Amino acid sequence: MTILEEAKGFCFEEYLRIFKENKDSLQIKDAEKLRIAAQKIAIKEACVNAMRRFPAIEPALIWQTIYVAHVRAFSNIDDSATINKIISADNSWKKSSGHAFEEMIRDLSNLSFAKTNIRMILQRELSLLLHEDRIENEVRDISWLKEQVKSSVFDLYLVLQNDEKFSVYGCVQSKTSIRDRVTRDREPSINAMKAFFMSVAIVLDGDFLKLPKFKNMVNGNVPEYDLNGWHGMYVFTNEQLENDRIHGIDITMDTFIQDAIAGAKFWKEQRQWFDNKWRPAK
Repeated sequence: MTILEEAKGFCFEEYLRIFKENKDSLQIKDAEKLRIAAQKIAIKEACVNAMRRFPAIEPALIWQTIYVAHVRAFSNIDDSATINKIISADNSWKKSSGHAFEEMIRDLSNLSFAKTNIRMILQRELSLLLHEDRIENEVRDISWLKEQVKSSVFDLYLVLQNDEKFSVYGCVQSKTSIRDRVTRDREPSINAMKAFFMSVAIVLDGDFLKLPKFKNMVNGNVPEYDLNGWHGMYVFTNEQLENDRIHGIDITMDTFIQDAIAGAKFWKEQRQWFDNKWRPAK
């Protein structure tokens, strides 16, 4: 048995041992909360114990092995090949689904923008337009936009088309879940508003907006979040959702479309006032 095989076996045994011990000993009545608490302790302690026992093994590999042990315990699947396929499928989904959602948003938006000169483009499309010198924004904007593309902060951009040239007026973050990266994404959105761009987020699953923290991160006006994080956040939902800057949308995306049209008009006519306080006139 190689040291790597020994380390993997140790990780599996430690995770399961620590998980079972804590599941039996923790004084938590709610079964789901008990499972989560026991898993968290098992992940943490199994990783530390394995790193101490096998200092020659890369910590990232130990972490990945504990992840496999976690999947095995959670799914009750004991076949390593099947578990690896599940993990591979999950990783593939995470990689592909986000990009698919971005393209879905772009395509739906452009159907509604067809009779206007507004378009929504992907980050990679903006990168190409910048490279081809087809963006008409002022020099300061061009420099700022190149930085955003380089850092991959925004997924999509709102542009005004003039023949073969384009002017960027809006930055869009598309998220399958409001929980994903929301803390990290809020600051770049605020910076976009400070640079007098329209900044919005379009979300597939807004369930976490039921929590005050996430509402406040969008709307602001509380001590912890004094500024609104976006001009608007648009959430796909069948429920009635309207909370300050948070808006429910369906497949027509009508509320977003109308706000984006209003934003384009304001950006062209009064851009110097296009700060975080801007709202589309209702």
